[in-house]
Amino acid sequence: MNIFAEFLPEFMHFSKVETANLILLLGLIMFLGAIGGRLFQKLKIPQVVGYIVIGIIIGQSGFQLLSAGVITALEPLSSVALSLIGFLIGAELKISVIKKYGKQFIGILLFEAIVPFFVVSIIVTAVSYLVTKDFATSLALGLLLGAISSATAPAATTDVLKENRTRGPLTLTVLGIVAMDDAVALILYAIASSIATALLGTSGTTGGFGAQLLDLLYDVSGSILIGSAAGLLLGRFIRNVMTDEGRIVSFSLGALFLSTGVCSLLGLDNILAAMSLGFFMVNFAPAKTRSTFSLVEKFTPPIYVMFFVLVGAKLNIWNVTPFVGVIALLYVLCRTTGKALGARFGARLTKAPVTVYKYLPFCLLSQAGVAIGLSIAAGQDFAGSVGPTIILVITATTFIVQLLGPVCVKYGVEKAGECGLDITEEDLMQQTRVCDITWGTKKICRSDSPAVVEETETLRNIINSFSHNENLNYAVRDKDGRLTGIITLEHLKEALLVSELSESLVAYDIMEPVHSTCSPETTVPQVYTLFSQDDTEVIPIADSEGKACGVAEKYMLDHYLHAKIIELHQKAAALG
Repeated sequence: MNIFAEFLPEFMHFSKVETANLILLLGLIMFLGAIGGRLFQKLKIPQVVGYIVIGIIIGQSGFQLLSAGVITALEPLSSVALSLIGFLIGAELKISVIKKYGKQFIGILLFEAIVPFFVVSIIVTAVSYLVTKDFATSLALGLLLGAISSATAPAATTDVLKENRTRGPLTLTVLGIVAMDDAVALILYAIASSIATALLGTSGTTGGFGAQLLDLLYDVSGSILIGSAAGLLLGRFIRNVMTDEGRIVSFSLGALFLSTGVCSLLGLDNILAAMSLGFFMVNFAPAKTRSTFSLVEKFTPPIYVMFFVLVGAKLNIWNVTPFVGVIALLYVLCRTTGKALGARFGARLTKAPVTVYKYLPFCLLSQAGVAIGLSIAAGQDFAGSVGPTIILVITATTFIVQLLGPVCVKYGVEKAGECGLDITEEDLMQQTRVCDITWGTKKICRSDSPAVVEETETLRNIINSFSHNENLNYAVRDKDGRLTGIITLEHLKEALLVSELSESLVAYDIMEPVHSTCSPETTVPQVYTLFSQDDTEVIPIADSEGKACGVAEKYMLDHYLHAKIIELHQKAAALG
């Protein structure tokens, strides 16, 4: 019971005041967030920006429909969302990928984290000294903000990558960097806070540099150990239930939440633990457990919506003073410049692909979770000096980079040519219509399709067409172009058996009535449903006026989908 004692007063207060409205507020967050995401997506802006904007409107900076108490009480949702993100990032860190890109990851990681540290520290210190004439305080402020600037938020970045189905060297590099640079930020913060303590003469709660490094070692090793243990446990439990998706999701989320809860109780990093769980599962668990990730991923959208709405709701942009505004603007400019210089220098040094060199800087702007956490730590440790300023600066800049960051990520992956390359055959089916399908170099649905014959076409001409074209079946049209029947390969065989009549037969004589048709706008899944319902492998295509314009044949659709997936994977491989 003592473990939960610190949480009970706040929970009891919330339960008395807000419980009646909790479900209503959750519904409001989910519904308005989904609307905002869809609206911004229609405007060609990443949906995560829409979620955050909705949060700003209904949160502390806007109409305050979400009070500070509600936001605090819903904080566990943020931990759940970040754990899901860490788990899915860990799934991308396959040992084969690390062996191939490990040197590149580490080289870029060090420079994109350390260069902004120096750039922010130097510029902020100089400008703050010009205003305050207090060198010790200015240097402490610069060092602490420099350390915090190294962190990159994985949540908004990975959401954009997922939304745009990206695949390629830039995507792999971004996932590797955002998964690891928080650790560099923590190390830099430990160094900066020790120096700041000496400069400001603050006893605080930071302790010595050695103590902070021990805390960091405990945090990292403990998180990895807990995540790996949860991965081992999960792998053993779901090994024999792979046919039951419901149980797989239950076991997977249970293990993930269990590791997150243990980390919260022990003061460890739940993102790192979740990432370790995902890394363990993808590399060391039985191969048949790999589908766990796709099932868990289906659970994430509503959690992400609530998470990003709450991120926006927390921001209060009205507490920014002119001095804080200047420092915040400098912080954003210097951090952006430092990230760009460091990422490009690291990419050139490690001979990364040209797309990584050119567009990685656009993918490293978002900042939230770890940065906010470090700012809160600074606010507590340096409450009598630079702490409040740091909290305000990070709050203000989080507002800026969380809105601009996803837009820049989308720009980067689009310019790198990696959008739409990470899709499955099921995804491709959902977005493909009959009129999109090609066979060879031509669409299967067109006015001059060889798969459409006149009612008066002779059997000889049909057979001749059959020998020169890819289609195995024919739609029959009347003199007005309207669909009247269909001729299948079986019909042609039967007609040829009646050798004494075959010379005089025409399409009208051997065609069968049409039971089902599809239009050019019919989606591929709908066509496959028609195949199943009619127990056939061919469906004639007719436009809105009933005019025949081709046939949809199952083997053609299968070939198109397989070829398209191979083409996308080859394109992604060619980028790296």
